[in-house]
Amino acid sequence: MARHFTLTADGGSRGNPGPAGYGSVITENGKIIAELYDFIGIATNNVAEYAGLIAGLTAIHEIDPTATIDVKMDSKLVVEQMSGRWQIKHADMRVMAQDARAAHNPSQVSYTWIPRDENSHADRLANKALDQQSGGGEVVYHQQNFLTERLLTTEKATTIFLIRHGETVLTPFKKFSGDGPLNPELTNTGLEQAEKVARAIADLNPEVIISSPLRRTTQTAEALSRLTGLPIIFEDEWIECSFGIWDGMSIDEVKEKYPADYQAWISSTAFAPPEGESYDSVGQRIEFALDKIASEFPGQRVAVVTHNGTIKSAVKNVIGGPAESIFHIDISPCSITTVSIWPSDGLRALRTLNEQSHLR
Repeated sequence: MARHFTLTADGGSRGNPGPAGYGSVITENGKIIAELYDFIGIATNNVAEYAGLIAGLTAIHEIDPTATIDVKMDSKLVVEQMSGRWQIKHADMRVMAQDARAAHNPSQVSYTWIPRDENSHADRLANKALDQQSGGGEVVYHQQNFLTERLLTTEKATTIFLIRHGETVLTPFKKFSGDGPLNPELTNTGLEQAEKVARAIADLNPEVIISSPLRRTTQTAEALSRLTGLPIIFEDEWIECSFGIWDGMSIDEVKEKYPADYQAWISSTAFAPPEGESYDSVGQRIEFALDKIASEFPGQRVAVVTHNGTIKSAVKNVIGGPAESIFHIDISPCSITTVSIWPSDGLRALRTLNEQSHLR
């Protein structure tokens, strides 16, 4: 299957004509995978813009000759000429346009004009080429996979077992259960789940137990503490998302009483229920909490007893997923999700998600 790339390119000349350079940025799935810049000597702005386009198309063609490409540039001239809407009258420009079409199959390339402020990365690279009067046109790849090589090293990662608490009276009905005054305890089923997950975690030889201080997590953590003899460290960062005035209500009740707010909540991670907390806010404190564990317990095995929303946020942060990825994750009561963090540089890996075999 052909890959799809976005190419942003820019060029500049100080003097027009004068010392000139270009910059190009190649992205795939919203991630920068490569950038190019080069000083091309004395040239005009238009020549520099075309040079950036040609360099980017050539680089992508070397990656995948069958790729489709969205080119986005702030040069109206280049975009309109390459789209075939403007005639190319200048002989030098005709040659460069031909070079651009030869660099990659033009039927697989589309062109869009963008404002200059949306092309700042390519512009910054072009200015870098001008300032340094260098670049060489090399493709500078942005490495994204660090895990493969890390797993070949002897560095010991911090292993974090994220455990959701056991069932409460609210759990079977999917009612909102945050940090509100209800603060429910575990049901008999929840207590049984806590004992089962405690045995599973104890077999993994944890060295530290951290827990949200709410009742349901405290009871779950106590089961693990009894088996291992480890003390419980209570950390507020691991408290569940606050659902404000929705706490204890069912989804149907919230939809009936607060239809506009509910629609906003399911449409954006930035929306906070009245007197509550947004998932974006939860993600920020969980980011801090993960870093804190890696810093304070390097190379150790840490059990964290926490909640649905906080574990979903942790998973999203670990894999670098978009904010809305939490809407595609479900964490079951007393399940185990495992992540690794390497203390030397904070590299993270998701090892398991929502494990429940110990509950069967």
